[in-house]
This record gives sequence, structure tokens and C-alpha cells, in this order.
Amino acid sequence: MKRLFLLALFVVPIASFGQLDGFIKKASDKVQSKTEKLQSKTSSKSSGGILGSTDISAGLKEALQKGITEQVTKLTAVDGFYKNEAVKILFPAELQKVDKTLRSMGLSSLADEGIKVLNRAAEDAVKEATPIFVNAITSMKFSDAKNILLGNENAATTYLEGTTSTELYSKFSPVVKTSLSNVGADKIWEGIIKKYNTIPLVTKVNPDLNDYVTDKAMEGVFKMISVEEKKIRTDIGARTSPLLKKVFAMQD
Repeated sequence: MKRLFLLALFVVPIASFGQLDGFIKKASDKVQSKTEKLQSKTSSKSSGGILGSTDISAGLKEALQKGITEQVTKLTAVDGFYKNEAVKILFPAELQKVDKTLRSMGLSSLADEGIKVLNRAAEDAVKEATPIFVNAITSMKFSDAKNILLGNENAATTYLEGTTSTELYSKFSPVVKTSLSNVGADKIWEGIIKKYNTIPLVTKVNPDLNDYVTDKAMEGVFKMISVEEKKIRTDIGARTSPLLKKVFAMQD
């Protein structure tokens, strides 16, 4: 009897442990099954669902292209730069003394004309160079589209500027040079510099206007693209396509 009792004590725990192991396995299988079903449902969502980096990249590119369509084209009109305080080109820092001296001598109209033609050159150049910017956007690769999408209000524009500026400058610079000539800015500025350099006791100047206008015109283009990007990010009504609505809903 004593032996039977001890045997019972030994067998019952074994049976209990066996049952417990079975329960654990069944519970684990259920959890795994539910997880797989949830993942399947999540990945099968369409509108408003999971977006891949390809979709996000396409949405960001569309936003940047919309920036050109809606904002940059405004720069190509007469006074597009000249009467837009956000991008208006003024005398470069090293020529502030030229501006001040001319005005002190009663030559304010000459100084004003010098500023105007710099802006006219930028307006003309951007008109000719818009395809360059469009091509830069469509051909660029976003290394981490999601981080850019969830970044600050002009993250995509900043990325575009950082990754394309060097190449864009090399293509844009000759366009600016031609534009300076087209609007007569080179001749007007030649007269301004000659006039200034004949003033006694002044330090002669010889600015690189092509480089300056190229930099300022590019700066203006990126600034206006960023205006539209910010608008798309903050104003649902500015998302004028299904792709823009789907992509930028992620960052709302």
C-alpha cells in the first residue's frame, strides 16, 4: 500500500506537467495564429494603409514638382523676384558701399536700376532653367523617404537642395550668364562699376555678378518650393491628388 501511494505521488505530477505543457503549446499556437492574421489584415489595407518607400518617395517628388508648378513659375514673371520681398536680390554685401556711395552722390536711380536688372536676370534665368529643376526632382533618389516625410516642414526641399545644388549650379550658371546679357544687366553694371571706381579714394571693386545672381536665383527657387511643401504639409486642401493625400496623411 505504501508503495502504491508513493507511486501515485510520482505519477500525478508527471501527468500534471504534461497537461500544463499541452496548455502552453495550445496557447502559443493561438497567439501565433492571431498575430499572423493581424499582420495579413494590416498588409492588405489599401487606401490609408501601409505605404512603401516607393509610394512615399513618389509623393515627395510630386510635392516638390507641385512647388515648381505653383510657386517657382511665379518667379519667372516680370517682377517675380523684384517685387517678392522673400527672394528679391539686393546688392551683394561687398557692394553695399557702392550702393551707399551712389545714393550719397545723387545717383539713386542708377543704384535702383542696378538692383532691378539683377532681378530681371534671375527672372529670365529661372524661366529657362525650370526644366533643369524638374529633371533634378524626377531623377533624384530619396535614401530614406519616410524620415524625410516625417521631418520638418521643408525637409524634402532641404534634401533636394543638399543633394542637387552642385550639379544644378553648373547647369544654371551659364543660363544666368546669358540672362544677364539678355536683360542688359552686364552693360548697366559695367557702367556702375566704372562710375564707382573713378571716385577718388575708394577701393576699386570687380564683383562676380554671374556667381552672385546664380546663387541668389537658386536660393529663391528653393525658398519658393519650400513654401509649397509647407502648404501641402499643413493644409489638407493643398493635397490635390490621391497620392499626396495618402502620403502626407502619414505625417498629420
